Amino acid sequence: MSDNDLLQRFLFERWPVRGHFVRLNASWRAVIEHHAYPEPVREVLGEAMAATVLLAGSLKFEGLLTLQMQGPGPLHLLVAQCTHRKAIRAVARHREAVVVPGSLAELTGGGQVTVTIENEDRSNRYQGMVPMEREHLAGCLEHYLERSEQVPSKLIVASDGTSAAGLLLQRMPAGSSASAESDPHAEAEAAEEWRRLELLASTLKPEELLGLPLTTILHRLFHEDDVRLFEGAPVFFQCTCSRERVEGILRSLGHEEVGDIIQERGSVEVRCEFCNRAYQYDAVDAATLFAVTVTPASREVH
Repeated sequence: MSDNDLLQRFLFERWPVRGHFVRLNASWRAVIEHHAYPEPVREVLGEAMAATVLLAGSLKFEGLLTLQMQGPGPLHLLVAQCTHRKAIRAVARHREAVVVPGSLAELTGGGQVTVTIENEDRSNRYQGMVPMEREHLAGCLEHYLERSEQVPSKLIVASDGTSAAGLLLQRMPAGSSASAESDPHAEAEAAEEWRRLELLASTLKPEELLGLPLTTILHRLFHEDDVRLFEGAPVFFQCTCSRERVEGILRSLGHEEVGDIIQERGSVEVRCEFCNRAYQYDAVDAATLFAVTVTPASREVH
């Protein structure tokens, strides 16, 4: 089975360490096919997409996980989302041409990374944030996981024009493995083994992460360890924009403002930032839209 567009989970049998792996292929190309991102922006967006899927896979929730990066630099906004069903979408905004790769702080001008988790019915919402002080996104998210989730983590992400991929290792409590449970020195031993596994994972090169099968990666890195690999979960691109949501936007603008736009341009167009789909309304559509009284909705297309 191909590793493409799958979130895969694995465990170390002897040590309290778990891992997740994802390689986005068709789902990643669907995210970027309608956007002409400069290479440095595209690279960070791909890394963010892979990281978002890994974060969603490591948490128990039913709803939506959103990773947002915001700062005053050239790359001033990035949003990546993944549902518990592993449906993904993402978008980036930059103010000027970004042609020279740089650190995350240089691209974004600093700012912060925010992770938000919402239930499907939006009845419960959790949000955590860390400053973009590390050189790369992976370092920022390791900081977030250790501070907000109290889980020591090693994150490696990479992307290019066709794929985005990531590997996440997380150290669990010492009692989460059978050997640790019966060993009076389990905590010290687990800490030592975590450092070893973390160092081994750090040797993984971007081209290996993007191109090698997960079984090969695990063998190259951890051939001395007993690793159990579980069946993968499909990851797919899906945008939640709809004509109904767009109509809510137009109704919130009001009949008069929409009518003025149509009179000036002949029609009004609303384009989704995530999938680039355009929704167009002419004078007849507008008359139908405002024929009944409705409750104003949000101006955002989600």
